[in-house]
Amino acid sequence: MTSIRELKAKRTKLGADAKAIMDEATKAERSMTGEENTRFDKLMDERDEMDATIERAERLLDDDRHSIGDDTDDNRGADQGKAMAALRAYFIGGRGSLTAEQSRALNAGNDPEGGYLLPPMQWIQELIKAVDDAVPLRGLATVHQLTMADSLGVPTLDTDLSDAEWTSEIGTGSQDDGLRVGKRALSPNPVAKRVKISRKLLRLTAGKAEDLVRERLAYKFSVTQEKAFMTGNGNKQPLGLFTASADGIPTSRDVATGSATGFTGDGLIDAKYALKAAYWPNARWLFHRDGIKGIRKLKAPVAEQYVWQPGLATDRPDTILDAPYVVSEFVPNTFTDGLYAGMFGDFKHYWIAEGLNFEVQRLIELYAENNQIGFIGRQEADAMPVLAEAFVRIKCATS
Repeated sequence: MTSIRELKAKRTKLGADAKAIMDEATKAERSMTGEENTRFDKLMDERDEMDATIERAERLLDDDRHSIGDDTDDNRGADQGKAMAALRAYFIGGRGSLTAEQSRALNAGNDPEGGYLLPPMQWIQELIKAVDDAVPLRGLATVHQLTMADSLGVPTLDTDLSDAEWTSEIGTGSQDDGLRVGKRALSPNPVAKRVKISRKLLRLTAGKAEDLVRERLAYKFSVTQEKAFMTGNGNKQPLGLFTASADGIPTSRDVATGSATGFTGDGLIDAKYALKAAYWPNARWLFHRDGIKGIRKLKAPVAEQYVWQPGLATDRPDTILDAPYVVSEFVPNTFTDGLYAGMFGDFKHYWIAEGLNFEVQRLIELYAENNQIGFIGRQEADAMPVLAEAFVRIKCATS
């Protein structure tokens, strides 16, 4: 069975093979041919599938680590947990990576090879669940937890001093009254969701149904926030990155892509250099996967080099014009006249204020007549860009 390290090595080779096709076209000072485009697309599709496989394997490994040492009074539940942990170890490292205890947990029968490996039912259920969309922005933003107040005041430098002046040894320069400090406020807004499940289902699944409810609630709250972080209007919800506003990112920070239906190399170069160099060390591109798909084949007009480059080491990310990128399903992806299509910026200047961490309340008696138990998820949060110049928003040109 292939290990995570081997999967990453295969991913790197796919990227290197794709780059070789790009380099061959670049060396010949031409665009990729139709056949090269087909081969390139095939390699990149395989590489994207490999990324998803690696992510799932890493999540399984993480779950396995957290399952170690868990105790339960329900022996059947304990056996199921051991079987799940053993199965994860098998899928990540192969039969040779299993301990004797893990092999026994998956042993059914006595074939000459030492027993058949049978996946427990929970694993089969996980296989038919669609892959969750990534919600990356929170991990890049600055998160503030409110403990003693119901809002967060964000200080702003509205007007700065003018430059210092050359003067004499005892001179103090002219008086400058231009410094103005303002404030923006983040007031966490409530988000909630209610779910009911039957007591019979809880009993038959040894509590696994409740774990699923809690996990899905947590994910759906993350999705709700990610959507608002991107396109929220700021009215009782976060102010999104792709919502033009004087309180967040104004239209003066917009740069055209150079095309009314997508991106150009010139447009991306303009966007990168519209951001001050001081922000570059932490800056990331932010696109929908449809945007990345188109950008992969763009060339910079002067050097005729492709603007997208694969990371050729397992610990190096792919880049666009030498800067890494993140992908969110909730970035606008309708590439047409005047609509937003992506962003380049330092996302630590997107602030999130939380008045209530995500929590789940269990309702035992309220639905007792229907033999059900209820769950209510709650959270209070607000968010906004706090420094406009740290962001460059990319929009399709108008035709």
